[in-house]
Amino acid sequence: MKRKTFTVMMVTLLCSCIAFTSCIGSFKLSNKVLSWNKQVSNSKFVNEVVFFCFWVIPVYEVTTIADVLVVNSIEFWSGDNPLAETETEKSIHGKKGEYLVRYKRNGYRIVNRNTKTSVDLIYDKGTKTWSAMAKNKPVEFMTFLDDNTVRVYLPGGKTMNVELSESGVATFREVIERDYAMLR
Repeated sequence: MKRKTFTVMMVTLLCSCIAFTSCIGSFKLSNKVLSWNKQVSNSKFVNEVVFFCFWVIPVYEVTTIADVLVVNSIEFWSGDNPLAETETEKSIHGKKGEYLVRYKRNGYRIVNRNTKTSVDLIYDKGTKTWSAMAKNKPVEFMTFLDDNTVRVYLPGGKTMNVELSESGVATFREVIERDYAMLR
């Protein structure tokens, strides 16, 4: 009788965790394991054997349960995935040089490899605002008002609400080219 009661309690607990967290989540842990599995070899047959072994061992089952019960719940309630990349880098070749873009948890650092100068772009989740660091002080340049509109901070203390669409960005570009051409 005790084993049956324990089983019922565990099933109820697991169902409650899933039902009360109400989160889908990004399944970062499961996706990382699957991504690694896809890159084990250039042979799809070797990758399939590894996949099958991970299914039998039960690597995939354990990572999925960990995602559902722990990682996705943390992501849902805190807004941050504990397995998210904290810092990665990517090289970009642009018209005016080569840049190194470092992703950080709260934004980006962009380094011009030619001049060795850099700029930090910081995102504040609380205010939904992007800032550039200038002389160790944040200078706000854009705030998300909703999913379709941002407020852009212009020189001289002016602001402009910009619709996040082709026409909204085109209008913003026209204003900048007309009113602020002398700043280039």
